[in-house]
Amino acid sequence: MRKLWMDLKECPAELRRGLGEIAAEYPKRFTRAKRLGVALTFEQDPALKSGGLAVVKRTSACRVRYGRRVDAFRALGRVMGEAADGGARRGNFSETPRFDLLGIMIDVSRNGVLTPEAARAMLRRCALMGLNMAILYSEDTYEVPGEPFFGYLRGRYTHDEMKSLDDYADALGIEMFPCIQTLAHLQQILQWPAYAEYRDTDTVMLAGEEKSYALLDKMIAAASAPFRSRRIHVGMDEAHGIGSGRFRERHGEKRPFDILNDHLARVRDLCRKRGLRPMIWSDMYFRLGSKTGAYYDRDCVIPPDVVAKIPRDVQLVYWDYYHYETEFYRDMIRRHRALGSEPVMAGGVWTWNHFWTALPHSFSVVNSCMSACKAEKLREVFMTMWGDDGMECDVFSALPGLQLFAEHGYADSVDPALLRANFLGSCDAVLDDWLKAADVDSVPCLAAPAKSSANVSKWLLWQDPLLALMDPEVADCSLRGHYEKLSAALFRAAKKTRASRRLVFPARLARALALKCDLRRNLAEAYAAGNRRKLKKILEGDLVALRKAVDELWKCHRDLWLATYKPFGLEVIEKRYGGLRARLESLSDRLYAYLGGKLLEIPELEARLEKIGPRTPGALPNVAYLRVSTPSCIK
Repeated sequence: MRKLWMDLKECPAELRRGLGEIAAEYPKRFTRAKRLGVALTFEQDPALKSGGLAVVKRTSACRVRYGRRVDAFRALGRVMGEAADGGARRGNFSETPRFDLLGIMIDVSRNGVLTPEAARAMLRRCALMGLNMAILYSEDTYEVPGEPFFGYLRGRYTHDEMKSLDDYADALGIEMFPCIQTLAHLQQILQWPAYAEYRDTDTVMLAGEEKSYALLDKMIAAASAPFRSRRIHVGMDEAHGIGSGRFRERHGEKRPFDILNDHLARVRDLCRKRGLRPMIWSDMYFRLGSKTGAYYDRDCVIPPDVVAKIPRDVQLVYWDYYHYETEFYRDMIRRHRALGSEPVMAGGVWTWNHFWTALPHSFSVVNSCMSACKAEKLREVFMTMWGDDGMECDVFSALPGLQLFAEHGYADSVDPALLRANFLGSCDAVLDDWLKAADVDSVPCLAAPAKSSANVSKWLLWQDPLLALMDPEVADCSLRGHYEKLSAALFRAAKKTRASRRLVFPARLARALALKCDLRRNLAEAYAAGNRRKLKKILEGDLVALRKAVDELWKCHRDLWLATYKPFGLEVIEKRYGGLRARLESLSDRLYAYLGGKLLEIPELEARLEKIGPRTPGALPNVAYLRVSTPSCIK
């Protein structure tokens, strides 16, 4: 590996802090002795002011010309990747960004709130990829003066924490701005008695009331105050049932389109008085125009009078994480443009409802989405990383998807070899190892893993060991061998670099799944056959090993959580592990009682398991914790 050398005092002032932070993060990539390394120099080039980079190399020197600050860091990421893999790609190179805004959004509202240090680590990697925007989706997890229930016991960010992150991002050439909610997805706030008067429904704020706009004014002021950017994302997606609760009681029946537009106009005015340029998720216009309430309904009709009243100074964000056809995205982009303004695209890297990012699926949708954005010459696009169902996922497992996204941002098509080299440069990890970890969900019985968002590992882990609600889904597919091989491979890969240590988490997950995936099936077969010898073998073998593996996984997950997220929210995850550990202990106790003659039967093992619903052959579901942990509606 060839090391790099930089004299920060000789670098452009606008890069010094960022370069220093990156050098400190990757000390093995840099040397303090000029004679031992490749000398890096940076020069801001007015000819590239709209964006771009050019790198010229000599035997012991490398000169980087750049337009935007983030282009300089992108160039550094590429050079670091080349140096780390032995300089296999030694040629000069230049790149022109295909987008003005290329960013990420991380959900910090569904249990996992990134620590400031973890957020800074993510920002450094984004800069080395060439991403120039990062926003934290905050429904309530930000400080609002005089409103103590905002982010109450949920790890809310203080003003100073947000301001510090904004300063740090700016040093890396990354724009940050607030991303909040001003209509729906406010159940975390509306649950408290202090906010009962602001409810339309349990999740939707009461529109059309002055007190609501007074609160929103405080929210917008607090959320925007830490940031230098004058952008703000004010949400407004998935406002299901808008106007159907207390709004109807107070104002009577009113067309939802009109409630939405009137509310947006008021929120836009609150932003405008503070010099803010708002954007919103676009889905409610399309949902309200659909007979089925679907966002992607091609038969959707939005009345002309509604379109005419959509404020043209509010950007519409088209979000889509689901489609594999480039033409579908292109059609929806055109439909958004027909509403009167240029949209922002929001794709998805699938962190949500998974332990490890669904990378094959993410690659498929990112490729389609980005190909469409380039074909339509869209200028602003970002990738979302949601935390639905508790943010069990290690958000850093999304990095391969973000690297792919970044490569699309600087080229017409993605070079797989360059993708791997650049991931090594920006993340100090081997791409194929991180893709391999996604096999916790990409199991052999899936016909097309690249077109599946199934979270097999989640429902196999959390399903009750006696009731095994999801076993019929994989009745013809024993997964033990798959998970045993995967666990061993990931433990080996985890030793390669410091960043690779994150692979211990999916390795331990795979180990637990190898022991649990056939457990109930094997117990039921032995029980039905009256094979007490086999029951005892399972009890004293796999079940003992499984309980140990679950404990090791729990503690690994706990340590990973505390290194990545604030401690608030860990209680949700640990209650899940606690429930599983209790049920495994009860299973063990009852088997001992049965084998000892103190218990005459185990009714759960006599119950016939049924498939919950029809399924396409070769497909598996994506299911949340509450659905698989018990068949009961009592949670």
